[in-house]
Amino acid sequence: MPDRKIREMVRGRKTTDGAGVHLVRVLGPATVEAFDPFLMLDSFDSRNPDDYTAGFPMHPHRGIETITYLIAGEIDHEDSLGNAGRIGPGQSQWMTAGSGIMHQEMPQPAERMLGLQLWLNLPREDKMTAPQYFDITSALIGEKPVDGGLVRVISGSYAGVRGAQPSYIPATIYDVTLQPDASLTLPTSPQDNVFVFLIEGDAVIEGGTIAEKTAVLFGEGDSVTVAATAEASARFIFCAGKPLHEPVAWGGPIVMNTDAELDQAFAELNTGRFIRHSAKQHN
Repeated sequence: MPDRKIREMVRGRKTTDGAGVHLVRVLGPATVEAFDPFLMLDSFDSRNPDDYTAGFPMHPHRGIETITYLIAGEIDHEDSLGNAGRIGPGQSQWMTAGSGIMHQEMPQPAERMLGLQLWLNLPREDKMTAPQYFDITSALIGEKPVDGGLVRVISGSYAGVRGAQPSYIPATIYDVTLQPDASLTLPTSPQDNVFVFLIEGDAVIEGGTIAEKTAVLFGEGDSVTVAATAEASARFIFCAGKPLHEPVAWGGPIVMNTDAELDQAFAELNTGRFIRHSAKQHN
C-alpha cells in the first residue's frame, strides 16, 4: 500500500482554559469521529508567563487518559490522592483518569512554555479502571537519529527503539525534529488512525507547505512522509492509534459512552462520590 495521503487538516485556534491559560486548541468535540481514539489536543507556546501561570486548578477527569508533553518549560502537578510531581523539558506525564480523579496542573514561569496536552479515549470496558500516573522521564524516551533529524519515541517503538507503553490503547507517539530540507518517511500500522501535529515550524507534505500548529490527519496506507522547508527546521508530533468506533458522550473534563453515564458522573461529583479508587504512581 502506498504512502498515506492527507485526509483532513485542522488549524489550531487561540483560546483560554483553566484559570485563564492562553493556548491553541487543535482537536476537540468536532474532530472526535475523524481522529478517534484521540479526543483533544491543546498546544502551549508562549514566552510570557502571564499567559499560563494561572494554570489549571483542581478539576475532575473520568473515562480518558491525558498525556502532557513538554519541549520547554515546567509544570507542577498534584492530585487529591496525594500524588505530586514536576514535568520538565523533554518529559511527559501519562495519566489514566479511569473511574475518576481530581488533579491540577500549574505551569511555572519560564523563558518559554512549549508543549501540548493530548487526550486519549479509554475503551468502554476500561473507562472505570483504577486511576494511575506514569511519569515518562527523559531516560524512558528512546531516541533514534535519522538523516537530517531525530525521532524521540515517547510511546510505542520506532526502528528498534522503544519508548514507554503505559496506555490501555497501544498508542504510538513520537517527537520528530527535522533540519531544513530534510525529509522522513515513517512506517504506520494499517489499522491505525494516524496524524501529525506541526508544533514548531512549517512542514511540507505532498508537495504543499503546511503552517505550524496544524494537525494533519492521513488516510489509509503503510507510511507517512513529512519534510522540513528549505528555509527552516520543523518539529512535529506523530500520533497513531487504533480507532475504538464507540459512541462518545463528552461533558467538559469527563468523556463517557452515554449521556446517562455523564449524568451519573456529574451527580457523583456534586455529592462527593466521584473518587472510587486510589491512584497508583508508576515511575
